Amino acid sequence: MATTLQTLDRGLYALEIVAEHAEGISVAELAERLDVHRAIAYRIATTLEQHGLVARTSEGALRLGAGISLLASRFEPQLRAVAQPLLQALAKATRATAFVSVAQGEECVVLLVAEPEEGLLRVGYRVGSRHPLLLGAAGIAILAGRTPRDDDSEAVRQARADGYSLTRGQLQRGAVGVASPVATPQFRPGIEACVGVVAMDDLDTERAIREVKAHARQLAELVGR
Repeated sequence: MATTLQTLDRGLYALEIVAEHAEGISVAELAERLDVHRAIAYRIATTLEQHGLVARTSEGALRLGAGISLLASRFEPQLRAVAQPLLQALAKATRATAFVSVAQGEECVVLLVAEPEEGLLRVGYRVGSRHPLLLGAAGIAILAGRTPRDDDSEAVRQARADGYSLTRGQLQRGAVGVASPVATPQFRPGIEACVGVVAMDDLDTERAIREVKAHARQLAELVGR
């Protein structure tokens, strides 16, 4: 017997669909994606709009509303609480700077950082640092966690297949980064995140890949509870 509420399930799926269209999506297109009558899609959109989760452009297209940012801002402190101990363990295991990064528009932003205890040469990766999603292990990992697209780069396709991204010198000369997407529905559509490490050329990449993937799964499980 099904344990989900169909109306709520459709509303949440509609929110995901709207989130995929930065330029907006019409009610007719939403109805087609949901495989429901246009009148049902209209009621779903109106309900989401009343809660501030969806907004309409002057042309009537549906886009994410400001309420999403509010939900995301309330979720981030919870994410910090569960992620920080994991990052400390990851930094210790890899002897590298560990981080959680999230997508904000077309950029990747560092949300949390943990440094290894050893006095090693460290990479300048700090909370609030940002770079294009198309560059760096973190950005590529986040893109790999999204629904596949025809225009995905080879790096994103490979990261999606492998479950991690590995880059060298893309953001800082001599820096090696490894990141894995946090694969949980809790991060859609409000937050897309990844867990990773970054260090200089002496990073043990095999160990880093293993530890990063394991800690990303752990974080997904903790957040998804």
